[in-house]
Amino acid sequence: MEADRPTRSPGEAGAAMLAPTGGRKLGDRVYGALKSAITQGEYPPESKLPGEHELSAKFGVSRPILRDALGRLREEGLIYSRQGSGSFVRAQRPTSPVLAFAPVGTIADLYRCYEFRLSIEADGAYFAALRRDKASLARLAEALNLLSDATKHRHHREDADFMFHRAVSEAANNHYYTSALDALRQHIAVGMHLHGQTLMGPGPQLERVFEEHQRIYLDIEAGNSDAAREAMRRHLEGSRDRLFGGQMVDLALARD
Repeated sequence: MEADRPTRSPGEAGAAMLAPTGGRKLGDRVYGALKSAITQGEYPPESKLPGEHELSAKFGVSRPILRDALGRLREEGLIYSRQGSGSFVRAQRPTSPVLAFAPVGTIADLYRCYEFRLSIEADGAYFAALRRDKASLARLAEALNLLSDATKHRHHREDADFMFHRAVSEAANNHYYTSALDALRQHIAVGMHLHGQTLMGPGPQLERVFEEHQRIYLDIEAGNSDAAREAMRRHLEGSRDRLFGGQMVDLALARD
């Protein structure tokens, strides 16, 4: 008869998955191990993940590496944070067809992306201010804190930037906004990367962009829906204008 096999806790299973895997970054391996444990049900929906200290010890990594992995899981919607309580596994919706857009191929496409974002994200901020709750405000505050820390260190974190905008869409409690942003993620990443490069000069550009995000958060937190919509519009228009040097792209001439 086959001997009983010892059972392993989710943390032990995750640590076992961290065996050397060539040139992969350690943070990628931590992220992969946690994601696998979540998707395989080792951490059930709405269960609390072990604390950062415990996970860092089990995976044998530093807290910053662990936090980066947790941040990626939050961006993907696999976990969420409750202020002062830790990280929890988010219940997943049934699988459905994924919305997708053609990749960014030209400068005109990048301009089109900003134009579309101005349409959906400004209204998303409006509804976020009307429908925000403690959980959605906590997600926004978490992303804002990451942006604040990056700004102090003269760094632009594209992941935290996207995390903030996605948290606004979640606060609107309308999954169409969030689905559209997820489908646009790679397109937005191109714009955020290029925009981030324009902020690295000697002027207070990084601080100005952080203040734009902070203004959006404060208006949503206060329930000022019209102000939140206008703050999001000003932020996106500012990002577009910084990237394009204030020049308009004539989309009537830029045909596919």
